[in-house]
Amino acid sequence: MFEKRIACIGAGYVGGPTMAMIAMKCPQYKVTVVDVNEARIKAWQTDDLPIYEPGLLEVVQAARGRNLFFSTDINAAIRESEIIFVSVNTPTKTFGEGAGKAADLQYWEKVAREILRESESPKIVVEKSTLPVKTAQTMENILNANDRNIRFDVVSNPEFLAEGTAVKDLLSPDRVLIGSRETPEGLKARQAIVDIYANWVPTERIITSNVWSSELSKLVANAFLAQRISSINSISALCEKTDASVAEVSRAVGMDARIGGRFLNAGVGFGGSCFRKDILNLVYICEGYHLYEVARYWQSVLEMNEYQETRFVRNMVRSMFNTIVGKRIALFGFAFKADTGDTRESPAIHVAKKLLDEKAELVISDPKALDNARIDLAGCGGGIDYVEDPYEAARGVHAVAVLTEWDLYRKLDWGRIYGSMEKPAFVFDGRNILDTRKLFEIGFNVYPLGRPPLKHF
Repeated sequence: MFEKRIACIGAGYVGGPTMAMIAMKCPQYKVTVVDVNEARIKAWQTDDLPIYEPGLLEVVQAARGRNLFFSTDINAAIRESEIIFVSVNTPTKTFGEGAGKAADLQYWEKVAREILRESESPKIVVEKSTLPVKTAQTMENILNANDRNIRFDVVSNPEFLAEGTAVKDLLSPDRVLIGSRETPEGLKARQAIVDIYANWVPTERIITSNVWSSELSKLVANAFLAQRISSINSISALCEKTDASVAEVSRAVGMDARIGGRFLNAGVGFGGSCFRKDILNLVYICEGYHLYEVARYWQSVLEMNEYQETRFVRNMVRSMFNTIVGKRIALFGFAFKADTGDTRESPAIHVAKKLLDEKAELVISDPKALDNARIDLAGCGGGIDYVEDPYEAARGVHAVAVLTEWDLYRKLDWGRIYGSMEKPAFVFDGRNILDTRKLFEIGFNVYPLGRPPLKHF
């Protein structure tokens, strides 16, 4: 009935949406997404999906039950599939050699050995997780160390999805990168993956390379994007001291065709599952090859991000008369970016913990991320309330800090919010999305990031 059978091990932010898009665009393929997390799999089978992405539900509904299936039976999916995407978590190690920098590959290796144990026929195994350079070779060594004459070809197909725009990125990607060994068998396996994406992605956007270049490209792409954010954030600190506007500087610099304007918006810091993890991985690889100057360069990108988060809290304390003890502060946004509920490495976590250290009381508000916020701040102590409605969250607070660029916050009735707050009322715009002049005229003391404050004293 189906031309090919594809399995994906891992039903998270990458595996679920990617497989849903493949299934929607390729009805001739059977696509099965498997995971050990039973609750997550059950959620994929409902209209209350385990992750929030604009447009994702419609993609899932178009293929679910037709050629898109979700299951906890990993072994069965391995046995029946010709192509297996591996999309398991690869967090930064917290123990042993490379702790704090290297990728923790224990979950990935367990999957590799499970594929080996359950396979009864040749497989193409696709690296979809972000993995260190040379991981494909290790995977091949594990998989092909069998005495059953079963051949495994490993292909690297890194994801370049941006949370909040994942469906758009999958529908019309800037590029799809597919790397393999440049042997006859490797090239054949590579072409099989090219053929999947060619169902909807223009051929000029499908890039092929050797497997090592593909693995490294993902780390470097994220490192370059993070570098741009840290660069403009460093300039935002200078702008505040010189009465310049970081928005104006960013616009002028971004209009240089050699630079471009993307990822030049100053903010409280970058977050997400990839930037920090991938830069630490890159640092670890460089150190392993004794490229210490290169390692220090990329480490500084992370240090600048941490500085920006710390600086934001320091400015809040100083602006609110050098103490926030017992003061109630509303945090508008906890997800690391708009249009997602993901809070991994969110700057809001650091900001919240620092404010709690200063004995402030917090009200956390976010349209999609409150459940994750509760998990992230569990055990922190201090007073924390979680209120989805921003108007209720702001009632009786001394300050509002905008930490996620949800469009919702641009459209709020800030006059109503001002009327319900303690006075003097402060707004700290960590994403530069608000009309600061309008807020000042309402009565707020407004502290945008990278621009002079507007205050009434």
